[in-house]
Amino acid sequence: MRLSLLAAVGSLLLLPQPAFAQPSDGGVRTFPLTAGQRGPAERDTAPFSLVGVSWDDPGTVFEGSVQVRVRPVGGVWGDWHLLEVEADDRPDPGGAERAGRGATAPLWVGPSDGVAVRFTGTPPRGLRAELVDPGRSSARSLPATAHEGPRPGIVTRSGWGADESLREPGFGYTGPVRAVFVHHTDTANDYACSDAPKVIRAIYQYHVKSSGWRDIGYNFLVDRCGTVYEGRAGGVAEPVLGAHTLGFNTDTAGVAALGRYSSDTAPQAQVDGIAKVAAWKLGLTGRDADGSVTLTSASDGSKFKKGTSATFRTVSGHRDAFNTECPGNALYQRLPAIRSWSAHLQGR
Repeated sequence: MRLSLLAAVGSLLLLPQPAFAQPSDGGVRTFPLTAGQRGPAERDTAPFSLVGVSWDDPGTVFEGSVQVRVRPVGGVWGDWHLLEVEADDRPDPGGAERAGRGATAPLWVGPSDGVAVRFTGTPPRGLRAELVDPGRSSARSLPATAHEGPRPGIVTRSGWGADESLREPGFGYTGPVRAVFVHHTDTANDYACSDAPKVIRAIYQYHVKSSGWRDIGYNFLVDRCGTVYEGRAGGVAEPVLGAHTLGFNTDTAGVAALGRYSSDTAPQAQVDGIAKVAAWKLGLTGRDADGSVTLTSASDGSKFKKGTSATFRTVSGHRDAFNTECPGNALYQRLPAIRSWSAHLQGR
């Protein structure tokens, strides 16, 4: 069996067939997509749970579409799924962040051992498939925690099993957090909440190993049961510089809802979790969660030219700063309620 890329003209791009070993600690396996024969092709692989496609130049726009289909472990081949070719969550150019690679948004597919890829249009140079196995966490399950006051319970990086050897050493910091940008991870919604750490570990590896970032891009993630997770390393109470909102990563925090909320309604527990972490994080710098703030763009790639000022709500959606659908129409419509509840938690 072979992993294939079906071009617009029908030609397949086939991969070499390396030997596989059963992974025990997770990791990312990459497969170059090179020109080959015609005809349908699917590939047996080592187990993985998240898939994406990347290419050499992060500045190159993929003019076309990419689809993948997978075979669940012990199951049959599923339907084709579209990958978002514009990965909207990304770092600002320069600074401590590595240049990295261009990449689609990742797709969480659950435990799988077969994959095929197809595309339309002309692929960028250095195209490759990225298969991520989140691995098994050596951390013990944390008991449910509750904190008095505005700080929510937060599962630390060790709690979700982050391999600290993957990220770059040291931390990047920004000025005081003045706004929170809400995202969705654009991954599946049908995960069990007990599997959320696996999904986060997979996104972490995709951001670092496939996209070439220094760490996971988001400062916090919230699963559909409302559990809040620490994202980028450096201290949950500190102003850690993230890679989530191009042009406006400075003086902000990125909070990502684990899932895809273009049309699906985010569970109330997840909405509440976002509100709690936004209220606490903004409260650390005295910011009104239902207020406004003026920020300066650091990139022409955002909605606002580099160096220009833009006014945002202190709890905004990713689409407010970048031409993207994120955090999905359904979740974006919940932002007024999130602001209101966050301000209430701040005692305003």
